[in-house]
Amino acid sequence: MGLLSKLKSLFTRQPRIDWEDLEAFLIQADLGPVFTERVIDTLRARGSDLKLEDIAAAARREIISVLPARGAPLRRAASGPTVILITGVNGTGKTTSTAKLAHLLQRQGHRVLLAPADTFRAAAIEQLETWARRLNVDMVPARYQADPAAVCFEAHDRAVREGYDFLICDTAGRLHTRHNLMEELGKIRRVLARKDPSAPHETLLVVDATTGSNALNQAREFQKALGSLTGLIVTKLDGSGKGGIIIPIQDELGIPVRFIGTGETADAFEPFEAASFVERIL
Repeated sequence: MGLLSKLKSLFTRQPRIDWEDLEAFLIQADLGPVFTERVIDTLRARGSDLKLEDIAAAARREIISVLPARGAPLRRAASGPTVILITGVNGTGKTTSTAKLAHLLQRQGHRVLLAPADTFRAAAIEQLETWARRLNVDMVPARYQADPAAVCFEAHDRAVREGYDFLICDTAGRLHTRHNLMEELGKIRRVLARKDPSAPHETLLVVDATTGSNALNQAREFQKALGSLTGLIVTKLDGSGKGGIIIPIQDELGIPVRFIGTGETADAFEPFEAASFVERIL
């Protein structure tokens, strides 16, 4: 159920607007307190005699003003392979998103190499191998418990040697509160920078649209630990009406959504477009 349908339910119970209820409703829709306050201020300026359509229109205008119309194109290396680092906590669909991004880039005519830098779990390496075989994407081999930074280092050597356009490194899912694991991400970045001072060219955080405000906390902590997140991949945007959390992430942290996952299949993955997203959540 989208935001508009839920608003209809609220207005059925109370035809006249209750500002506190509306504020609580928008925050519960994952729009965040800062963004919600801006919407409420806009509506208050128009008085209390508002219709449902007025609220929906105000929310739509504010959302559109925050989100870029389209996801920015991926930053490319001046020469050699463009390196993309995929990060996120466990359970967000990180490895699947890595494979889907590789598939999308291949369909655009690029040569892509995968690096399984999640070596803490043998199952993670096997999962990426399965995707690589299914999608016919090249992948460097990695052993369970190998040094993730070394895997990325060797993968970059191969990407340069064999002329790949993109190297995508799938890092281990980690809690944003675990300092040692976040430090390891920093090590991977430093090792890649030895191969190319501008690498990684993209550091993308995978967040689950259904986790609400926790996704904002994750983005804050990963941004703090890594110094720079260049974009988001948002998963589980499959028509549930969820996903409002990307608005405060963009609004408060300036991290844009680059891609969205809308289902289980390899093709259920696309560049972000604000207009279609707004229609989806409303």
